[in-house]
Amino acid sequence: MTTSPSASTSRRSLLTAALAAPVAAVAVPLATAAPAAAEVVDGCQTVVDWTTITPAAGITPDASAPLQARVIRLAGTEFLQLRGTLTCNLTADATLGTLPATIVPPKLTRGVVPRNNSQGINAIRVEANTARALKVYGPQTANPVTWIQLDSFSSVFR
Repeated sequence: MTTSPSASTSRRSLLTAALAAPVAAVAVPLATAAPAAAEVVDGCQTVVDWTTITPAAGITPDASAPLQARVIRLAGTEFLQLRGTLTCNLTADATLGTLPATIVPPKLTRGVVPRNNSQGINAIRVEANTARALKVYGPQTANPVTWIQLDSFSSVFR
């Protein structure tokens, strides 16, 4: 399919921007990154800086990698990004926590993140809904989830 230069943003360019966002946004590991400035850096602007996610009952954030969320703008598109590691014992779909009041998704947004490797399954779906709930889908009694790492979550926000 051929498009003119004035055509709307393609999926490929959005995916390229999404994959570039973590690299463009930070030059150090996410857990040790300094607070981002409000100015645009390499085309990336922090809309809402890293803010703590309130964990749900039974969810324990790693002390060295707390659960946090932020919103960035890259190439005119806003992305919800998550970071942190948590331990748990999930055997069914569950709520991981609540996004901060400064981050309210205008629509359901989802991504896939790493989890403990069990029976060959090493990734799990995480969603943030319009009520600010951060949910996980996929744990089973026969295949419990014991840890989840959110650092790879970057999803189109608006």
